[in-house]
Amino acid sequence: MRSAFVIKSSLAQKFSLLNFILFYCDIVKLKEFSEIAFRIKLDRGVGGASFAGECKEFHAEEFLDKKILSRYDRMFHFFISVALLTAETSGFKTKSIKDPFRFSIIGASAIGCPSSFEQNYEMLISKGPKKVSPFCIINLAGNPVAGQVARIFNARGPQYFLQEACAAGTKAIGLAMKLIQMEIIDIAMVIGADAGITPTIIASLDNIGAIATDKANTQPKKASRPFDRLRCGFVPSEGAGCVIIEAYEHALKRGATPLVEIAGFGATCDAYHPTAPEPEALSIVECMRKALQDARVSPEEIDYINAHGTSTVLNDLTETIAIKSFFKEHAYRIPISSNKSMIGHMWGAAGIVETIFSAKTILEGIIPPTINLENPDPACDLDYVANKARKKNVKIVLKNSFGFGGINASLVLKRI
Repeated sequence: MRSAFVIKSSLAQKFSLLNFILFYCDIVKLKEFSEIAFRIKLDRGVGGASFAGECKEFHAEEFLDKKILSRYDRMFHFFISVALLTAETSGFKTKSIKDPFRFSIIGASAIGCPSSFEQNYEMLISKGPKKVSPFCIINLAGNPVAGQVARIFNARGPQYFLQEACAAGTKAIGLAMKLIQMEIIDIAMVIGADAGITPTIIASLDNIGAIATDKANTQPKKASRPFDRLRCGFVPSEGAGCVIIEAYEHALKRGATPLVEIAGFGATCDAYHPTAPEPEALSIVECMRKALQDARVSPEEIDYINAHGTSTVLNDLTETIAIKSFFKEHAYRIPISSNKSMIGHMWGAAGIVETIFSAKTILEGIIPPTINLENPDPACDLDYVANKARKKNVKIVLKNSFGFGGINASLVLKRI
């Protein structure tokens, strides 16, 4: 049974099809964060970190009532709002689903709700236990947000909520695909959201040396520079993405227009280190091999790779090693790019947002660039579509995502 990526996310409509600049997330210095996004005053310090991506155009009150706004975390706000906006802009109607027990909500988030923990811990210390919100535990669990969306859309099929680091969104799409192929469900709304740009998270990332700081970058827009010789860490961002994936035949019956086919999925684990990738990239190679095998395509048929491309020294090098190891000489003929160069790293939402980019690449025939690639790295010597979008007839895309804990996931998307 084929699984089709049927309905584009609202986020996909936020970027220009001509230059692929995404306006939904703005990379700024921490001191420029709005109060609602950063929550805790910055005068306490967040180490040497200087940059993060904030969704300044997002106004939750446009989608959610006051109870939801006051009780739930910003991640919940993103998650629910993007689902509502996707349904609205695509014309998705619950009544088009004949069997609600074959309709699932599958969620993804790497960090969950850190601001809720920070705020409630602050309240506990300063004002005592009675001032801790009764909704704190719901926020910290994370998965109840998928239940909220299920209630809105009457989705009574099996519900999943993956907190599998930065590969969570990609694995959520792969899970939906497999549930459809196994004929357990007909349709899934797959949603990824993260708002992990709080002081504690930023400080921890800075202390392990994972993120870009002002020690090496002076311009926020140039802080994320995947595959560049001067890269020094990723730029954490907040945001959300939503796609609707369903059986091809089911989509046609309810009058939906399929956009691309989710043709293959692969997943592996490095079994190596909590944060660092395995140097020889053996598990990443196997992950890509599994995805292509599942899609029944050869390495030579891949027209474009949407890379994980975080802008960290080790990730970009290891992904390059894996691509060269698996694709051999063809690796030098495949255009590769990282969306994170433009929008930062949206954690668990990244895989879904980047799958939307990948689908648009197939539909529009324009490959988004890797911006800020100004200083070539001799060890990263592939075609990363540096700085300028490229027109190309793309039929098949490989999308990679990797995460802390050695989690690897790859998808193959095909033109229908």
